[in-house]
Amino acid sequence: MSAEEKPQFEAMASRQFTSWMLEQRLSLAFTTYQTGKLFLIGLQRDGRLSISERTFSRCMGLCAADSNTLYMSSLYQLWRFENAIPAGETANGYDRLYLPQMAYTTGDLDVHDIAMDASGNPVFVNSLFSCLARSSETHSFTPVWKPKFISKLAAEDRCHLNGLAMKNGQPRYVTAVSTTDVNEGWREHRVDGGVVIDVENDAIVTRGLSMPHSPRLHQGTLYLLNSGRGEFWKVDLKSGEFEPIAFCPGYARGLTIAGDFALIGLSKIRDNKTFADLPLGAALAEKGIEARCALQVVDLRSGDFVHSLNFKGIVKELYDVVALPGVMRPTALGFKTDEIRRTITIGDD
Repeated sequence: MSAEEKPQFEAMASRQFTSWMLEQRLSLAFTTYQTGKLFLIGLQRDGRLSISERTFSRCMGLCAADSNTLYMSSLYQLWRFENAIPAGETANGYDRLYLPQMAYTTGDLDVHDIAMDASGNPVFVNSLFSCLARSSETHSFTPVWKPKFISKLAAEDRCHLNGLAMKNGQPRYVTAVSTTDVNEGWREHRVDGGVVIDVENDAIVTRGLSMPHSPRLHQGTLYLLNSGRGEFWKVDLKSGEFEPIAFCPGYARGLTIAGDFALIGLSKIRDNKTFADLPLGAALAEKGIEARCALQVVDLRSGDFVHSLNFKGIVKELYDVVALPGVMRPTALGFKTDEIRRTITIGDD
């Protein structure tokens, strides 16, 4: 394959995107769905974007335990990355080098969101078995909770459980595309069957959503993406009523909140039955635009999209995004080069 024939990737930042990153003193990490890439976005010393990527098959869920530890799901594994650069030091201009230090082999569970519990261990959404789960030293997973409408653990993706929000280190809210209890029953309820569930009391907080994703608790408010309609919402947890904050010009999936700003992942719409006939398509057509693949920054105080990082080329779908406060220029190692053979760290006695 010639250089001209190689798949292209292009990232285009809005005019003030890099200035915003510098002001907030953060960098970003995100996963891409169909291309299987972990991207790390930071700033070079001259203020230009720094973009680092590594390949992991079907990487999706992403969680920052802290600025030195990341967890990420891939096709059949749950990875833990550890930073190899000592505090206050840099290596080749980077202040974080994330090594894939350990992996749990889970099998293909279609792992979606990942979060850290109060003990510092990952909890993840096991979409295939319609439950929340933990990693296991001896098994593919250990189930910790399932919705009451799911009658048994079965590898059938019955309701497409996908999103997880934590409170005080415990799972508190989840999103599901439906409340069906039959193999892939959610596919018949994509337009308005979505729900938010309170894990603590197994009660449904709100109904009528279209393929909801990425619930996140921030300062007592629950935010989420009503993906099938292209909406970014906040939910009144007492009444179950919701308030739309902004329209998302793409399939919204992946949300993190840093201070007064929300970062939302947008994807183009796949040409298949999962995305067919969603209200988002009509909304985009009415506005005269096509779905975008981008990271967009929303000011929570105004609801305005204030900055963006747009992608063209082979990357068409994002899944998850996290902010890395205090990290200016991160990178990671994968398995396609010899670099990982020569990167060795020594633990304390």
